[in-house]
Amino acid sequence: MSANYRRLLLALLITAGILNYADRQIIAVLKPLLQEDLHWSDNDYGNLTAVFQFASAFALLGVGWIVDRVGWRWANPLAVGVWSLAAMVHAITRTLAQFTVARIALGATEAFGTPTGIKTVAVFFAARERSVALGLMNASGNVGAIITPLFIPALALSLGWQGAFLITGGCGLIWVAAWIVFARGSAPTLAADPGRPVLSEGGQSVSWRGVLTDRRTWAIAGGKVFSDPVWWFLLFWAPDFFHRVFHLDMQGFAVPLALIYSAAAVGSLAGGFVSGRLVARGMAVAKARKITMLACALLVMPVPSALAVDNYWFAVAILGLTLAAHQGFSVNLFALTTDVTPSARVATTISIAALFGNLAGMGVLRLAGKIIGNGTGYGLLFGMAAVAYLLALTWIHYVMPRGAAEAPAE
Repeated sequence: MSANYRRLLLALLITAGILNYADRQIIAVLKPLLQEDLHWSDNDYGNLTAVFQFASAFALLGVGWIVDRVGWRWANPLAVGVWSLAAMVHAITRTLAQFTVARIALGATEAFGTPTGIKTVAVFFAARERSVALGLMNASGNVGAIITPLFIPALALSLGWQGAFLITGGCGLIWVAAWIVFARGSAPTLAADPGRPVLSEGGQSVSWRGVLTDRRTWAIAGGKVFSDPVWWFLLFWAPDFFHRVFHLDMQGFAVPLALIYSAAAVGSLAGGFVSGRLVARGMAVAKARKITMLACALLVMPVPSALAVDNYWFAVAILGLTLAAHQGFSVNLFALTTDVTPSARVATTISIAALFGNLAGMGVLRLAGKIIGNGTGYGLLFGMAAVAYLLALTWIHYVMPRGAAEAPAE
C-alpha cells in the first residue's frame, strides 16, 4: 500500500482528534463566563459534565458496531459531521435545560471518535508501527486541549461564547469535505506488504456474543474503568482548579493549561515510541505494552502534591506529568487492544471498553461536583487519581488470558 496514502489518512485522523477535543473542552475553558451568563452553580456544572459522559457511554453501546458495519471509509466523515453539528447547537441555547440537551447530543455523537480512529489505525498499521500511529493520533486530542484555552477565551470575548461554539463546529464540517475529497477512490492493496493486516473497505459482521464472552474485552474494559476517570476529571476540572486554588481567570489559566496538555501530547508520543521500539527489538507485544504502562502508572503517583505547592507553576508541572503519563498509558492500552482483538471487531471491543470507562468517568465527574461544591476540596479526588493506573494495570494483567499477544510481533 502507498505510504503516502497512509500518512494522509493519519494526518486527517489527527486533525479530527484536535477538533474532537476542542469541541468538548470549550465548556471547561468558558466555565466562568458561562456560569455568569447562564447562572449555573458548581453542582449544575458537575451535572452537565456528567450527562455528557452518560450520553457518550450510552451511545457507545452501538457506535462501535456501526463503525465495524459501515467500515472505516464512511465512519470517519459520519463521526466528525454529526459531532460538529451537535457542537454548533450549543450556540442557540439560552437555558440550563437547553444546554443540557446540547451536551447530551455532543456526548452521544463524539462517542464515534475513538472507535473510528482506532479501527482505521488497526486496519492500516502493523503491530510494530501501531503504537506510534496511535500515539500520534492520541496526541491530537492534546493539541486540541492546548489550542482551546489559548484561542477560545479571546474568541469568546470578541464574538461571544455562542460564536466560539459555531466556529469550532464549523471547522468540523470543513474537515468532512476534506475527507470526502482526499480519501475517495479505491485504497491500494496491501498484498505486497504482508506485515500489515488485510484492509477491509466495507463493513464486517460482528458477533456480540463473541465480544461479550471474551475475557480480552473485559480486561481492556476494566483498564478503562480505572484510568479514564482521571483524564475526564482533569479535562473538566483543571481550569476550575487553577481558578479556585490559584485565583487565575480565563486568560490567566490559558498558558498553564496549554503547557499541561503539551506535556500530555509528549507523553502520548513517548508512550507509543517506547513500546514500539521494544516490540521492534523482539520483545513480546503484551510485555512491551505492560512495561510501558507500569512506568506511566508510577509517574502518576505524585499527583496529590499539586495541592501542597504555593506556586501554580509547580502545580502545572505536576499535572503535566500526570497527563503525560495518562496518555502514555492510554496509547498502550489501545495498542494492546488492537494486538489481542480480531480486526473485524476492534471498534466494537473499543466501544464496550470506552462505555465502561465513560460510566466510571461520569461517576467521578458527578462526585467531583458534589465534593468541590460542598467545600471539601480536591484532596480525595487527587488521591484516587494517584493509584488509579496501578489498579488498572493489575486488572489487565490478571484478567487478560495467558498467552494473549505474548509472541513477538511479525
